[in-house]
Amino acid sequence: MSAQIEPGQSQATDVVTFGETMALFKADTPGPLAHVPGLSLGIGGAESNVAVALQRLGTSVTWLGRVGNDSLGDLVVRELRAEGITVAPIRDDAAPTGLMIKERRTADAVKVWYYRSGSAGSRLHPDDIPADLIARARLLHVTGITPALSSSAALATQQAIDCARAAGVLVSFDLNYRAALWPQEAAGRQFRQIMAKADIVFAGDDEAAIAVGPAPGPGELASRIAALGPTQVILKRGAQGCLALIDGNEYAREAVPVRVVDTVGAGDAFVGGYLSEMLRKSDIDQRLLTANQVGAFACLVPGDWEGMPRRAELHLLDPSDPVSR
Repeated sequence: MSAQIEPGQSQATDVVTFGETMALFKADTPGPLAHVPGLSLGIGGAESNVAVALQRLGTSVTWLGRVGNDSLGDLVVRELRAEGITVAPIRDDAAPTGLMIKERRTADAVKVWYYRSGSAGSRLHPDDIPADLIARARLLHVTGITPALSSSAALATQQAIDCARAAGVLVSFDLNYRAALWPQEAAGRQFRQIMAKADIVFAGDDEAAIAVGPAPGPGELASRIAALGPTQVILKRGAQGCLALIDGNEYAREAVPVRVVDTVGAGDAFVGGYLSEMLRKSDIDQRLLTANQVGAFACLVPGDWEGMPRRAELHLLDPSDPVSR
């Protein structure tokens, strides 16, 4: 059963992305989870985080994925639709929506507990992939989390990429390695297969090394990835900023300094910022600047995506223009 666009929503979209979005309980205060006074309910998922970043920057997005036929599935769909994202859910009567719980053991240390084994999102299947929807998009964005969820989800990822390539649609891939889901050797093999079909690749230094082996520096890591086929390789380097290898030319940009509250979701925000500017045909410097800015905004508040900015807010991180009038 392929994903269905919900009634009343347009099928025209710039970006299609898919994966597992889960319900999220996050501790309201730092401390052991067993003793915090309360939990706040929300949602989170790497692909939907990117979707929020893109949509807030003015790039239209369709998210598709499996959710349970339950209240948490309702929450996922409602929250994404509230952001203006076109939602193409598959309701699974046989499996629940996944859940994660975020514990703030100290003000700076965050631990996330996942309850996703056998979840609806992990049951994504190649038959769920809407080839016609992907063919009408400008870009398909996938991550390395989805193929780690199950063999059927891995096949669905490859199916979506093949649909995009057949239609001449750009493919963006963020490695997003999760050690709890699979070992490095298996992840590296899958990453290389996907990178060989991708146009744009995002990775952290450690993730890149899983895919192409250790290297003396980020430039060499980017070069090894580019040798597999992608024309745009962007390394997300946190407080060190970012490095990009675009059509064989290397670019670097420093991070935007902020007082960090929560880094979860910052990498997804960075990806959304870069892709939005790329689709606007902005130059490389502007792509990297916006990516760093959106990533920095995501660090300013607790939550995976809540702090991501609208385009009109990007100037707020410019120290020369901090006041809105």
